[in-house]
Parts: sequence; C-alpha cells; structure tokens
Amino acid sequence: MHWNTPNLLTLLRIMLVPVFILAYYLPYSWAPPLATVLFVLAALTDWLDGYLARRLNQTSAFGAFLDPVADKLMVASALVLLASDPRVQARVIDVRLFTIVVIIIIGREITVSALREWMAELGRRARVAVSVVGKLKTIGQMVAIPFMIYRKPLWGAPIFIVGEILLYLAAALTLWSMAVYLKAAWPSLTRASGGR
Repeated sequence: MHWNTPNLLTLLRIMLVPVFILAYYLPYSWAPPLATVLFVLAALTDWLDGYLARRLNQTSAFGAFLDPVADKLMVASALVLLASDPRVQARVIDVRLFTIVVIIIIGREITVSALREWMAELGRRARVAVSVVGKLKTIGQMVAIPFMIYRKPLWGAPIFIVGEILLYLAAALTLWSMAVYLKAAWPSLTRASGGR
C-alpha cells in the first residue's frame, strides 16, 4: 500500500462520505450549503489526486483501485439521498422519472465497474479505458448533484432546475458511454472462454 499524497486524498474522499451524509440530514438551514461544500470538496479532491498522481509520477495499483471506489461511493450516496428526500421529490419534474434516472446512473456504474474488472482479468482493460463521453458524464454529474443538494436559487438562478436537467443529460451520457464500453468489450464478451 502506497501512502502518497494522491492516495491520501482518495482516502480523504472516502472519509468525507459519512460526514457528507450526516451534514445532509442535519435539521438546520445551513445544512444544505454545508453538504454542498462537502460534495464539491470531494469532487475537487477527485480531480486533484489524479492530477498529482500523474504530475508526481505517484500512480499505484492501490490508487487505481481506490479512486473509482471513492468516486462511486460519493456519487451513489448523494443520488440515493436526493431520490429519497421528500423535499427533492416535491420539486423534481417527475418523481418516477427522477428515480429511474438515479437507478440508471448507479446501475451503469456497477455494470461498467464489473466490465472493467472482467476485462482486466483478460488483460484487455485498455479497451474499456475512460472515454471522452465518460468524462463528460462525470462533469455533468459533478455539477448537477451539488446544484440539487443546495436547492435554493443562487443569485436569482434556479439552480435546482438546472441541476435536474443536467442530471438527465448526464444519464443520457451514462447510457451512451456504457454502450461505447460494451461495444469495445463485445468481442471479448462473445468469445468462447469456457466460462458461464
């Protein structure tokens, strides 16, 4: 295990998850802004640990494993909190649509993680490396979620509605990126390997 700066930042992101959840549920007017700041802080450490790992040449197998776990924990936690929050349910365009979008995003993350793990076992992980569409999806989520957590208008802008629309766009990119990964992996998936 490598205790370098990028990995410590990734661990910090994981430790922020329960703090973020606690902040989200606090019964105070300042709780949504605090939860928003914690989510944004986690998103910034996601960018920073990757940048430092490349810049300082401190990439490691441990970091490569832990980084996507940290990302998915924070995003999935935030989406589940939003989908189960009556205050959010009262404001979204359609509760059922919003719930389906959350399921799509979380389901995609599980599917692609499993696909990458399987492709890595075959020595073909590079075929399902992060694509441009996947990066756009991540950016969309990382902007949409804090907007929806904050909820209140910001400088007169209806950021909740903007966040909801961005999340729907991110869900479309989620399906698109998953299709890209599945297409790249399809020859390996359909090749007889004596497995299941």
